[in-house]
Amino acid sequence: MKKILVLGAGLVSRPLVKYLLEAEDYGVTVASRTLRKAEALVGDHARGQALPLNVTETAKLSALIAEHDLTISLLPYIHHVMVARLCLEHNKHMVTTSYVSDAMQALDGPAKKKGLLMLNEIGLDPGIDHMSAMRVIQAVQQAGGEIAGFSSYCGGLPAAEANDNPFGYKFSWSPKAVLIAGKNAAKFLRDGVVTDIPGEELFDHHWPVKIEGLEEFEGYPNRDSMPYRDLYKIASTRTMFRGTLRHKGWCATLRKMVQLGLVEDAERDDLAGLTFAGLCARLVGQRDTADIRKHTAAFLNLQESSFVMSNLEWLGLFGEDPLPEGKTVMDVVAARMLQKMAYGPGERDMIILHHEFDAIYPDHKEKITSTLVDYGIPDGDSAMARTVSLPAAIAARLILEGEIALTGVHIPVVPEIYEPALRELERLHITCVEKKVQV
Repeated sequence: MKKILVLGAGLVSRPLVKYLLEAEDYGVTVASRTLRKAEALVGDHARGQALPLNVTETAKLSALIAEHDLTISLLPYIHHVMVARLCLEHNKHMVTTSYVSDAMQALDGPAKKKGLLMLNEIGLDPGIDHMSAMRVIQAVQQAGGEIAGFSSYCGGLPAAEANDNPFGYKFSWSPKAVLIAGKNAAKFLRDGVVTDIPGEELFDHHWPVKIEGLEEFEGYPNRDSMPYRDLYKIASTRTMFRGTLRHKGWCATLRKMVQLGLVEDAERDDLAGLTFAGLCARLVGQRDTADIRKHTAAFLNLQESSFVMSNLEWLGLFGEDPLPEGKTVMDVVAARMLQKMAYGPGERDMIILHHEFDAIYPDHKEKITSTLVDYGIPDGDSAMARTVSLPAAIAARLILEGEIALTGVHIPVVPEIYEPALRELERLHITCVEKKVQV
């Protein structure tokens, strides 16, 4: 029986563990800092085991990796390289859903020498986005065409019936990670023109995005799109854009939150004992909380009656509730947002992944779209958890069964990975629908 070690028992872990335990020939160990979370994932399954583990316990982690055939790291990304090095030491394969760092990429040669696969970016975004894009791109190229434009959007959102707060958002993954992503600089190519956007200006750049069969959304850039021309082997494309989807109003509100300093992650020693109104007073340079909404609006150059100010008030930023525990402003704001913007019983989340391709053939042009819309299961797994973790679970099985025989550090942009993975996702009703229109 093959043995798989799963590191982490967070929000997206349950579908992965369930999928692997439902397979016939795998033992699954879930190791987590919080034992009860790991125990909840494996239950009383005969082939499941839950263990307590602090990732800083290197000797214990090393021994666990040595005892298993493959390790799936669902830990924060900062730990992946350490885990990968231990996998190399013990001649074990590894799977993660996170972006490949330079330090991870440096392990490519050693992994190849040992015949090991370190598969990264096998989640949703990154993950299903790579695989569904490459399936279309390579089909176009094999038919004698080329990609002249590529745009992609992905968003995890509340389904329409659960979209009941003014932010148009609820958290199906780490609130702090959402805020951190809102500080990333971005770069993209559109119609041959490169646009660079500093992190603090990210939310100034957004536009309407219409998805067939759904409402109109708001899209904005996601990180640096430029490397994907080479990764996707479409270096001659005149448009290369990767973006994030949100319900309308998100960007304007988050832009002012950034301006106010609510996503700052520098540790502070003056947060203890403050209320939210007191925090806002400090951020706008006031000595007390009198007329704090008025002073905040002036600081942000907004009308007090603006919807952004109403959103900030709904969040409780002008009230006298004490701050949650936290070392940074981002910590306390993330905690507050999670408190106010969590999914309630029976509510569904929604995943949207949408690609647009401009394909040019010798005798015609096509507009191609590939769209995934997936909904969470009421009182069950969220769409975010399913779409992030199931690709990693599928990849682990394919590696151990020998269907993926690559070695080195990889992401899922080659057919040896994406073809079987997409087939299995479709069996699980996670399907990217492709449409073509001749133009």
